Amino acid sequence: MLMKEYRICMPLTVEEYRIGQLYMISKHSHEQSDRGEGVEVVQNEPFEDPNHGQGQFTEKRVYLNSKLPSWARAVVPKIFYVTEKAWNYYPYTITDSQCSFLPKFSIHIETKYEDNKGSNDNIFETELKDQEREVCFVDIAYDEIPERYYKESEDLRYFKSEKTSRGVLQEGWRDTQEPIMCSYKLVTVKFEVWGLQTRVEQFVHKVVRDVLLLGHRQAFAWVDEWIDMTMDEVREFERTIQEATNQKIGVFPPSISISEMPLSSCALTGPASAPSTPMCTDAPESLSVPKDRPRKKSAPETLTLPDPAPSAASQGSSSNQLAMSNHLPPSTPPSNSDPDEVGGH
Repeated sequence: MLMKEYRICMPLTVEEYRIGQLYMISKHSHEQSDRGEGVEVVQNEPFEDPNHGQGQFTEKRVYLNSKLPSWARAVVPKIFYVTEKAWNYYPYTITDSQCSFLPKFSIHIETKYEDNKGSNDNIFETELKDQEREVCFVDIAYDEIPERYYKESEDLRYFKSEKTSRGVLQEGWRDTQEPIMCSYKLVTVKFEVWGLQTRVEQFVHKVVRDVLLLGHRQAFAWVDEWIDMTMDEVREFERTIQEATNQKIGVFPPSISISEMPLSSCALTGPASAPSTPMCTDAPESLSVPKDRPRKKSAPETLTLPDPAPSAASQGSSSNQLAMSNHLPPSTPPSNSDPDEVGGH
């Protein structure tokens, strides 16, 4: 098990981000879903918890078959997906992601939001229970993002919001920006396979970090699109986009219901959760990155694994790489469904 705490600041308030993260996750999932792959929303319902009160339960399937290395595709089902379950009691959320093909693999993201610049060192004091974790600050403007995800319109070093007049974000912006909020995400990755555990858990954390960076960048880059929305309006946008996304990837589950009546606490079991982490796929090759952009080191693109079994090798693969794309959650890695959140995102 490898645990890290990510702190991602944004030039928003916690109340504003309640709308922003719902909008961002829905739009991003729709953009990145196509041809049988992407994020299918299976369930999105109000949910009431005896301890946390009323929230929102969301279950999603993240289809990733083409993202797997060839040796893995040879042994997994043709329709391969990660199941993400999320319970959101904003501003307190958690997302759990698991894969039926890898029962010893899981990602757990617990999220709390506060109106500060990431200065609360004890925000997870109860949850940690004396467990050690590494604290990682993520800068949405100046941390390096994989080039295939870069869009000039989402580069926050140059973006200025017309409706809020926030931005451009200069070096050191977290020390001077008002308003400012922080997403605190406690991420636990487990991959209990001897010989691969440390390497895979470290690699997944690097991928989760990039997912969180991209999702929070987009939440602010799209602020002029959602800042005037009410909760009812963003819920309607969420419902419409979720149905369109399900059809886009070619799955037709029962109609998504975002109902007025909350589910009872016995109807669904599981922890509270963050909005799912948005799924990332390759951006068009035409999107180029300015060479003079100062960036910090990001995640590697691939992870080299040991030689596969002979049956896989006979298919012509002399070495194997596990290429991981986002919507590990996140959840995640991190809808009112986080997240952002991988959860969302």
